[in-house]
Amino acid sequence: MAVEHVPAATADAESVAELLRRDGCAVVDDLAPADLLDRFQAEIEPYVAATATGSDEFTGLNTRRTGSLIARSPAARELVQHPLALGVCGAVLGPKRSSYQLHLTQVIAIGAGSPAQLVHRDQWAFDFFPFPTGTDVQVNTIWALTDFTERNGATRVIPGSNRWEDRLRPDAADTEPAEMRRGSVLFYTGSLYHGGGANRSDATRLGINLTYCRSFLRQEENQYLACPPEVARTLDEPLLRLMGYSRGAYALGYVGDLHDPLDVLLGREAVASQSLAV
Repeated sequence: MAVEHVPAATADAESVAELLRRDGCAVVDDLAPADLLDRFQAEIEPYVAATATGSDEFTGLNTRRTGSLIARSPAARELVQHPLALGVCGAVLGPKRSSYQLHLTQVIAIGAGSPAQLVHRDQWAFDFFPFPTGTDVQVNTIWALTDFTERNGATRVIPGSNRWEDRLRPDAADTEPAEMRRGSVLFYTGSLYHGGGANRSDATRLGINLTYCRSFLRQEENQYLACPPEVARTLDEPLLRLMGYSRGAYALGYVGDLHDPLDVLLGREAVASQSLAV
């Protein structure tokens, strides 16, 4: 079963969300403008070059995973808040008064000669919690910073596997490459079985992995340390709330005596630095 492609000109949040409910994945072609990607690449390239390769086969012994994109790249902040991405998250993760937050930001640079990654589900990061089938807690995007081809390690997916049982071990032969041009984006849910492809080319495959999860779950990337407070205070409030500087539900994430975390970060509400003796 091939990955469904939708032209950027006709893509809307609900239609992409419906594909995610059905297949667990979809590609929106040519969504990011070239100048935005060029700015992002210039801003992040020094950090990618300084990133060590992975320490095991899963993270990739010849793969670099560079995070802290909010702090390091103004262009990344635009991609994170892309209206279509947020619209899809709202449709998939936001019904029934649920809210969502930024889960991780990462450039994935798969080096030449890298083998295929183990096929897995991203939601296994939540300590392999057995979420009920059909309950989506995570929406992921991979923006193609270079063309994604079968030869250079395009992400491999199994459309429809979002409805499969948990803890399966599908073979790479069961997967399909999510091939796409630079500037296109692969949307997929945390329940989709997938993995990075083998890079049999002589060049590095670059993708921008920006993911979102329901706000009652812990974020994979610690946004409060990945983006230091002195940088966070310079950002717009909608982005800060997306990063987690808001209550995830009625009582999740408050500070001190029920203070709003954004008010505390921006100094609008003081929090006692020491507890009173009792």
